[in-house]
Amino acid sequence: MPNMIVCCKQVPDPEAPPVVFKVDSTTNKMTLPPDVKPVIGQYDEFAMEAALRIKDKAGGKITILSLGNKLVRDVIKKTLAVGGDELILLEDEAFEEGDSWSTAYALAMAIKKIGEYDLIFCGRQSSDWDAGQVGLGIAEILGIPAVTLARKLEVTDGKLRVERVIPDGYEVVEVGFPALITVTSELGSLRYPALKGIMAAAKKQPTIWKPADIGLELSQVGAAGRRVELAKLFQPVKEVKCEIIGGETLVEAGVNLATKLREAKII
Repeated sequence: MPNMIVCCKQVPDPEAPPVVFKVDSTTNKMTLPPDVKPVIGQYDEFAMEAALRIKDKAGGKITILSLGNKLVRDVIKKTLAVGGDELILLEDEAFEEGDSWSTAYALAMAIKKIGEYDLIFCGRQSSDWDAGQVGLGIAEILGIPAVTLARKLEVTDGKLRVERVIPDGYEVVEVGFPALITVTSELGSLRYPALKGIMAAAKKQPTIWKPADIGLELSQVGAAGRRVELAKLFQPVKEVKCEIIGGETLVEAGVNLATKLREAKII
């Protein structure tokens, strides 16, 4: 029965209209109106479903690990409602505004504190920054193998058999324990919580860890621990121009079009 850890991130609802996302160019920060509610990242939900499917067949324990500040309990407790066993929150102001490195390092130190684990699940990328680096960073820091883009998993003979997505299909990989797996959308959506699970989750209280609880100095986490400098945060501007190319005849119109395309260095 494998001990599993699932890393889940609370993010702004990606289904919110793009126009509500505002960027302050002076501080390089994004602001949202209060009516945009947080959710669990969609790829992290796929990772949670992967762990639940293994638990359904092979048993085991699922510990959910989430990092941030002012995490909304009703949101993050969804992982307990669907079948998670324990919820650990790395929750402190010091964890805010980290990059992939400081986030991966804090999560890895928390996993070391948890101690016993066979499998760690992460989404293939976050639903906000889309970097896709934290999962592999955790594996590197812990010194364990990682398999990315998993679409199907099965525990057999003390190993994990993984179907991972590649550009022209999929390949099958076997990996021993412990290992880290990043999960992609092809695995399928997270199941809906049952009423019994929702009621049980409401009674469970998460464990809260501060940086000192996982052996970290404030200079190692969040913004203070960043190794990437954000030069500019901006919303892309899309411009569309239309020009009608005509001519006295179809041949002349074709020549005029070709001339314009050459001038634009398209042909």
